[in-house]
Amino acid sequence: MAKGKAKGQKGKVITLKIAKNSIRISFDGGRRLDLSKMGITTFPQCILKLADVDELDLSRNMLKKIPSSIQKFQKLRWLDLHSNQLEELPKTIGTLQNLFYLNICNNKLTSKHLPEELNLLKNLRILNLGLNCLDSIPTSLGALKELKEIGLFDNTLTTIPNSVKNLPKLKKLNAKRNPFPDSTEQEEHADPVKGIETLYLVQEKDLCCSCLKMCQDERDKLNKLKNVTPSPSEKPHFPLLQTPNSSAKDNQEEWRLRDKHP
Repeated sequence: MAKGKAKGQKGKVITLKIAKNSIRISFDGGRRLDLSKMGITTFPQCILKLADVDELDLSRNMLKKIPSSIQKFQKLRWLDLHSNQLEELPKTIGTLQNLFYLNICNNKLTSKHLPEELNLLKNLRILNLGLNCLDSIPTSLGALKELKEIGLFDNTLTTIPNSVKNLPKLKKLNAKRNPFPDSTEQEEHADPVKGIETLYLVQEKDLCCSCLKMCQDERDKLNKLKNVTPSPSEKPHFPLLQTPNSSAKDNQEEWRLRDKHP
């Protein structure tokens, strides 16, 4: 008997009562169903009775599959599925037309099982695909014209489609720790964020050699313009460099949209 129980790990059973007690009111008055960190292994069907919520947080569980019935959450604006064991997403996710935040970071998604229907999320502002098993990104994501931030870090990408790099409103693109062929191509992937007004601080260790050299060269030019001659005995040192090539934040807690009304 004991051995039989040990074979299959059962997650916490979510009842409708538990789900109702997990509804929170967000700062803008929206209703948020927070079922994060509950040890859930299967999608709780009872929450389909609460499909009128504005936000759904199923992050940090052990989910392997999201059912096609996710389409019932038509009012959903914010969906957090990060840190589960998802290997695929249902095509019906593309029907969530009000969604502007989607976090599916830290799962087991492959490019093969990344649905093309993601390109139907026309109001999406933030998309996090980091820490998965993606070796390519569909060019169709270029249809997400409202996208402002995208996380692609810690995958196996060798290139990023121009349609994604050139999204008109893109401000942050984090593609760190991917096996891009060379540093030049990594610089090209950062081009979409070069035109933004906000600059971010990044440490030397987070810059590739070519980016660091570029920043050092620019600093040298500024020094010459200011008639400041650096001491030859001093090695140039820039503990905090300002560069528009900095990446989107890795900390998943900071991916939550600050302003829900674009």
